[in-house]
Amino acid sequence: MTLAILGGTGPQGKGLALRFARAGLPVALGSREAARAAEIAAELQAMLPESAAAITGHDNAGAVAAADEMVILAVPWSGHNATLEAIKGDLAGKILVDIVVPLKEGDPKKVDMPPEGSATEAAQALLGPDIPVMGALHNVSAHTLNDLDADINCDVLVCGNGLAPRKKVMELVEHLGVTAYNAGDAEAARCIEAITPILIRINISKAVPFSHAGLRIWAPGT
Repeated sequence: MTLAILGGTGPQGKGLALRFARAGLPVALGSREAARAAEIAAELQAMLPESAAAITGHDNAGAVAAADEMVILAVPWSGHNATLEAIKGDLAGKILVDIVVPLKEGDPKKVDMPPEGSATEAAQALLGPDIPVMGALHNVSAHTLNDLDADINCDVLVCGNGLAPRKKVMELVEHLGVTAYNAGDAEAARCIEAITPILIRINISKAVPFSHAGLRIWAPGT
């Protein structure tokens, strides 16, 4: 199953491409410029063992076309809606996995939610009801994703309208070696996306003796 990652030349996109390809899933890396995506794809492929799946570079439309079913949106919030407008006509029959967090411009320790309530809901409103939009991977550090010597130190909350696509996305993210939890419908993204600036605040605090922390769901007594 080929997976598309739009915004694949950014830190989160590159980390996800490395992780999924290492897990055996071919990745179509998308960017506004196909040549740039191809260059980054080659660099990422060189970092992986020969047993890894292929990472290829495309423009965004080409990456969506190469995807069998799943398209991950990993662009900055400033380009979120414009990117979706550009590929809207190519997403029929596919699931969009929106990992974007609407961080406040100039202050990533806060969110600036759109009128719809969250980036996930904004994407669903823009694309219409026939294209399932699932929110996931909002709280995973890009630094952690790119450190292939380290395990991903968090769980992943998956939300969106529709149980069947939600379960498919949960199965997808579990290829990263993490536990995925069903967090409910798209409205839950308002809470999940808002956790990210809190983690950023904690991770940059001089009072905290670590950085790149993640979110874990713990069972009682453990």
